[in-house]
Amino acid sequence: MRMIGKGRSDKSPTMCMTCFTFLAAHHGGAEIEVTLLFADIRGSTSIAEGISAGAFSRILDRFYDTAAKVVIANEGSIDKFVGDELVALFFPMLAGDRHAARAIDAARALLEATGHGDAAGPWIPLGAGVHSGTAWVGAVGEGSHTQITAVGDSVNTTARLASAAAAGEILVTVAAAEAAHLAEVDVERRRLALKGKSEPTEVLVLYTEA
Repeated sequence: MRMIGKGRSDKSPTMCMTCFTFLAAHHGGAEIEVTLLFADIRGSTSIAEGISAGAFSRILDRFYDTAAKVVIANEGSIDKFVGDELVALFFPMLAGDRHAARAIDAARALLEATGHGDAAGPWIPLGAGVHSGTAWVGAVGEGSHTQITAVGDSVNTTARLASAAAAGEILVTVAAAEAAHLAEVDVERRRLALKGKSEPTEVLVLYTEA
């Protein structure tokens, strides 16, 4: 099947590449309910300053590989890696009604896999944001620059959350917590003034299972 262009997608091995090829060719897409997970390396500029470029690239490779395995294991899809940041999507079509819970599980698993909660500390410090909402998912760009991605306010909100999270923290919006049936959990809550948002955003602060 791979020989006729129907192999596994590099975004998620549970999906066929044909779906993404068709969307790219026809600029298809739709507004759908989705949960987004952003996770990025905290203090990456300082880390890169203290080591060689080659050593930093190996850290990024390890982060990318670890994050991809965690996301796919939790029925998510890799949107992209941007520098020191992961962008992952959790769709009802893959994760079912539990897409918000699976995104939160993935965030916790990613922190655990990078050593948050270990006595020695993480091998790379990460902060993460999780948000559920409507996003437009489909093809953007033209020609060879076309890519399949998600756009909209929900995407921007999740990116801001990840930027606001300290190392070891997962900032989860009330919308995502409610969808994951975690809204009544007794954990720390914050009201954040996210850049570009007109109203404060209430979030739950989660950590690894440990």
